[in-house]
Amino acid sequence: MTTPPGSRPATARHRAWPWCRQCSGIALDLGSARTRVWTSGRRTVLDVPTVTVGGDGNGYPIRRGTIVDTPGTARMLDRLLGHRLPRAGRPLVILTTPVLGGLAYRAEARTAVEVLRPRTVLTVPTARAVAVAADADLACPLLVVDIGAHLTEVTLLVEGTVTDARCTALGTSDLDGRTPPARIADAVVAMVTGMRDQDPTHQMPDALRRGPLLAGGGALRPDITCRLTDGLQVPLRPIHAPHTAAVRGAAQLLRTAHAHPSATANTDATHHR
Repeated sequence: MTTPPGSRPATARHRAWPWCRQCSGIALDLGSARTRVWTSGRRTVLDVPTVTVGGDGNGYPIRRGTIVDTPGTARMLDRLLGHRLPRAGRPLVILTTPVLGGLAYRAEARTAVEVLRPRTVLTVPTARAVAVAADADLACPLLVVDIGAHLTEVTLLVEGTVTDARCTALGTSDLDGRTPPARIADAVVAMVTGMRDQDPTHQMPDALRRGPLLAGGGALRPDITCRLTDGLQVPLRPIHAPHTAAVRGAAQLLRTAHAHPSATANTDATHHR
């Protein structure tokens, strides 16, 4: 079969970033308070407030893990990333999503990301991205506790797949004189207890014995983590730079996807890993 000029065989593998000049990639974590991005042209994570700027002041397009303003989210992404992408070519995008966000969240997120002209969009549950960033053994049951600014998620992964998850619309941004840190810790303990009591797979005890992975900005708060340790009576495993864990895990998955021969395909698709 003759290969068209300027193209590569479909079986060719890409060079590792940043040496690969033929394509670009974006790992994206759209948080309610912060948006974090890794791109193939950068060695660091871009970490900015999740806000839109307009004539009426700042807007907040994502609230409590829900995209409430899809066009505003698209404008924010274009402002942040439009000038960072090569004029030629279309990026491979891996997007983290709330574990319980479902099809509705992924549909809204994909619509917003279209402003970046992606070649392919892959979505990954935030908890799985966190586990990848922590280099956790996904062959064993794993409990991930992600305490964000506006949302706290507890997820059970078995062989890397979400088998149970709970969340509460409560996070570190809610802490004030009327909402003490203990409220977040107690909410996590209640979610873990409920998952353990209703676990049909009997995997929760193993996951708890290994110790939950702790991510999100709340993992940097001793007033939360100490109370959580006392409530769960198991050791916690805070991961390095927990507030950027999701996007770093997505970046690792992006590198893997980029190296795969199928990354040369010129098709658009959305997958949930």
